[in-house]
Amino acid sequence: MADIVQIPETNSPEPTWFLYMVRCANGHLYTGVTTDVARRFAEHQSGSAKSAKYLRGKGPLTLAYSETVGSRSDALKREIALKRWPRSKKLALIEGVVE
Repeated sequence: MADIVQIPETNSPEPTWFLYMVRCANGHLYTGVTTDVARRFAEHQSGSAKSAKYLRGKGPLTLAYSETVGSRSDALKREIALKRWPRSKKLALIEGVVE
């Protein structure tokens, strides 16, 4: 009979997830999710292996928008929804006209 292994409880709450949009030098918008917007944006700007391939060579980059979403699941759902929006609606969200 196999021993039962107990997994220790973690008291740390689930991390807060964010949705963000980055504007490329050519005006294109990139949408992503992360738990740390500043860190992730720095990774994108560096062009390192951790940056999104889409953004490499498209700088200078500007952080155009970010919002707190909550859970990872909610963040991914919000990301998918925004990626379906037309560019005009994304720009209105950045300007604070649309929620």
